[in-house]
Amino acid sequence: MIKGNAFKFGHNVDTDQIISAQYLVTTDPKELAKHCMETADPDFPKKAKAGDFLIAGRNFGCGSSREHAPLAIKGMDLGLIIAESFARIFFRNCINIGMPILECPEAAKETETGDQLEVDLDQGIIKNITKGKSYKATAFPPFMQQLIKAGGLMPFVKKRLAEAK
Repeated sequence: MIKGNAFKFGHNVDTDQIISAQYLVTTDPKELAKHCMETADPDFPKKAKAGDFLIAGRNFGCGSSREHAPLAIKGMDLGLIIAESFARIFFRNCINIGMPILECPEAAKETETGDQLEVDLDQGIIKNITKGKSYKATAFPPFMQQLIKAGGLMPFVKKRLAEAK
């Protein structure tokens, strides 16, 4: 169970808004996190805390295919991203680096900045404590949940190889 506060953004938030191109000189998630979403909200990196939730509209993460954008979000130690929908490459990049995400149009539309949420990733249940509402997102299949829990594709593969020895 993950608990945190919501920070809401709009539709078509592209990877340049998630992390501006001027910061692409590093792939260090903690360094990228210092500038995460600052184009859309300059104070976001200071306001959001570990475990909080980034909420977005349709097509979150559109634009380039670079992994810097989900790395910047993961570097902030946010609980997860909930959106109406994700750009497909961004969606897959999140899975590959172990950044939890859920698509749930109803929750994304009805949640506001400051709402307190509680999420069960395994079941795909999102509870908006502030509004007293629950939503059902499509949970990932067990294999993909294992990828996310392992921290992404590479840690998952390394673990599996070590177990095979």
